[in-house]
Amino acid sequence: MSNHALTLQLLEWIAAAPRSYRETMDAWRSNCPRLSIWEDACIDGLIDASDSRAMALTDKGHAFLLTAANDRATAGMPG
Repeated sequence: MSNHALTLQLLEWIAAAPRSYRETMDAWRSNCPRLSIWEDACIDGLIDASDSRAMALTDKGHAFLLTAANDRATAGMPG
């Protein structure tokens, strides 16, 4: 699975329900340097982690999801 697909899964997961920083780290942190989805999403400005009680997508993160949804619709894929 590509990093793009995993980033999309992370953003969809955060957008689906309120998630604390701890819950997010339990689910998404990786010690593998080849699988740094959380870190990459933060560096890319897709996630706002300023409040440890509730992770949130930034405008850029929402745009990432919208672009992915439009790409899937154009390709005739569900979701």
